[in-house]
Amino acid sequence: MSSTADRSRRPLVIVSIMLATFMVAVEATIVATAMPRIVGQLGGFTYYSWVFSAFLLAQSTTTVIYGKLSDIFGRKPILIGGILIFLVGSALAGLAWSMPSLIAFRLLQGLGAGAIQPVTMTVVGDLYKLEERAKVQGVLASVWAVSAVIGPLAGGIIVDNFSWAWIFWINLPVGVLTIIGFTLFLHEQITPREAKIDYLGTILFSISIISLLVILTETDSGFGILGTLALVFVVTGVLFLLQERRAPEPIISIELWGRRLVATSNAATLLAGMALIGLTTILPIYVQGVLGRSPLVAGFTLTMLIVGWPLAVMLSSRFFRAFGIRRTLRVGSFMFPFGSAFLLFLTPESSPVLAGIGSFLMGFGMGLISLTSIVLVQESVEWSMRGSATASIIFSRSLGNTLGATALGAVLNIGIVHFGSGDLAAKLHGVLNQPTGLSDLASDPAIRGVFDAALHWSFWGVVVVAILTFATTWLIPVAHEAGRRQVPKTDAQEAMTH
Repeated sequence: MSSTADRSRRPLVIVSIMLATFMVAVEATIVATAMPRIVGQLGGFTYYSWVFSAFLLAQSTTTVIYGKLSDIFGRKPILIGGILIFLVGSALAGLAWSMPSLIAFRLLQGLGAGAIQPVTMTVVGDLYKLEERAKVQGVLASVWAVSAVIGPLAGGIIVDNFSWAWIFWINLPVGVLTIIGFTLFLHEQITPREAKIDYLGTILFSISIISLLVILTETDSGFGILGTLALVFVVTGVLFLLQERRAPEPIISIELWGRRLVATSNAATLLAGMALIGLTTILPIYVQGVLGRSPLVAGFTLTMLIVGWPLAVMLSSRFFRAFGIRRTLRVGSFMFPFGSAFLLFLTPESSPVLAGIGSFLMGFGMGLISLTSIVLVQESVEWSMRGSATASIIFSRSLGNTLGATALGAVLNIGIVHFGSGDLAAKLHGVLNQPTGLSDLASDPAIRGVFDAALHWSFWGVVVVAILTFATTWLIPVAHEAGRRQVPKTDAQEAMTH
């Protein structure tokens, strides 16, 4: 079995992948920009966070499931099916009449979005040789950078001049073009085989992961609710592992995830995701609340991250040829903790440029870690397992983001209580709960000092996780150097050589 495309048509497949990627990448920023207007019309502010959580829960849970299904039925039908589900969810979300209905339709969007990123990245692995793949991934990484800039701008224009429903409906023409592109230009040679889908494993995995993610995102819930969810997570997790060991076509191959290369790559990606979400959530509030700069300046510091990541991916093919994959991986992973160390030197008198440098270096390191992990994992498996292997990396990053946001948020709250002796902690929380809270901190040096010290605890958390990421990358076995293959060619690459 293989995915193929004439060399003259491969760029058209990549254009289709870029459109699909853009559709999902721009979703988070464009919806975040429009949400205040949506809540103003629909009401139900208490459900605000679940508009995002429902999408992410569905997307994270289904990623590995779609990866496995693409190994069984081929990339194209699963990819087109996921896009169709996403488009149906988008159309319905624009018609939402209440916050609960919007959350339900966002959940449907997430169920479709779960197919797009892992399967498109798998298609790239099918169509391009190792030495070509880094350049293509660099182009795709730039889509995320562009989305981060266009999303807020487009969201603002739409809600100011049109109905907020159009933030969802603009997906429809993009999605239709994407489906046409994949239908016309992506061709697969699939050997028919009888597939036994692991329905029980899929259900158990979904329940277990959803329970875990709800525990991590709803930490303010009562002990009884969290305890019940924890029990559900453990019980369904154990039953899932037992099911996967006996299922003829397990939705998650224990043998695959247990391979040293896959396991260590997933571990490094999970840790990197934890550190990166810490940077993106904590650095902007430090720049605004402690340095006293505007939201625009705070956004600039994160823009450096968005610049560093795709730049590293675009340069990686040259690094692979010049230094080999092993050195590229290890140097890239070193830049990750090196960049995070800049956060420790921030003071209330620091220039935002210092924060921007640290952000750029972490983004550059993450770009190399992310791409190298995907390339190595894809090269280590045959076509029939590549979708599952690629999806495992995407899932690990998503889970790392959720774990990191929860853990580093808890560290920040502990730091506020620790340094805010007396009424300072309560006063700080009171200021932060105001609409202009961050900008008001500069007027009170005492509570700004508490905030500075507490945020530095979170910065230390980012540094520790970044160091663990660096250490984990040294455990990844690298069998390929400078594009020299040490495993037999996969079916897809054989097909392209004839």
